[in-house]
Amino acid sequence: MDLTSSMTLQQYHEKALKEGWAIGHFNVSNLEQIRAIVEAAATLKCPVLIGTSEGERKYIGPRQAAVVVKSLRQETGLPVFINADHSKSVESAKAAVDAGYDSIHIDLSALPYEENLKGTKEVVEYAKSKVYSDIGEIHVEGELGLLLGESKIQKEVIEVNPEQFTKPEEAHEFVEKTGIDRLAPAVGNIHGIPANVKTIDIELIKTIRKHMASKTGLTLHGASGISDDQIIGAIKAGVNNIHINTEIRVAYVNALKKSLEENPEETTPYKLYSSVIAAVRHKVEEKLRLFGSINRV
Repeated sequence: MDLTSSMTLQQYHEKALKEGWAIGHFNVSNLEQIRAIVEAAATLKCPVLIGTSEGERKYIGPRQAAVVVKSLRQETGLPVFINADHSKSVESAKAAVDAGYDSIHIDLSALPYEENLKGTKEVVEYAKSKVYSDIGEIHVEGELGLLLGESKIQKEVIEVNPEQFTKPEEAHEFVEKTGIDRLAPAVGNIHGIPANVKTIDIELIKTIRKHMASKTGLTLHGASGISDDQIIGAIKAGVNNIHINTEIRVAYVNALKKSLEENPEETTPYKLYSSVIAAVRHKVEEKLRLFGSINRV
């Protein structure tokens, strides 16, 4: 497939919203995870976003990660895009733009509203000044509201405060003034998998969606550990991009431990990793089916 004439990331987001499904976003920290995600996307014919946080980018190398994903996109013809997840500063976001990322998540949600708005707008303007011929404009996501937790299994209970959720009217203003393509709201979602059951506010998602233009994407972060029913409810309410990280990490680590235990004499890394890639691929395929994104390419 000639990607210069295929759909852009923005077009896929609009298609997902119109048809009632969500694009899967999966975080990675090595080549094995990238391979697993691309293999899953190829099997199920899905568009996907591959994400790297600041820590993951530092480990892989931002330019290296971007080049690998771009090469796989060109080689397979699949709409596989790379996103700079949770860029915590304007400088970090701009560096990801310069490294060749298709999508930038600028997360200044810990700052006061006006500072968040100003910094996010600066990133949008910088990103939109760069154009890559095979994907069109760089997509930019902003974040509003407070998301707690970390991308891991957590032993403690994490209580969310509705006062820190995203306010619909503020979300509308934020999108209009910054020019972002996607909004990541706080709706009860938590990063990682806490000891307590995660519950998201579906009605709030519906209200936020009503305040958004039809072209604006709505992202659900911290989806690991959220029940299937709530994920489906979020998609019906207007979410069209869903982030999974912790469940991918758990699948990877558990499979690697098992592989090492079952092959104590093996010293060839790629032989140890075949079952690990398969485990991650299986988890990604499970999520892509849940998101309704199969056969959308």
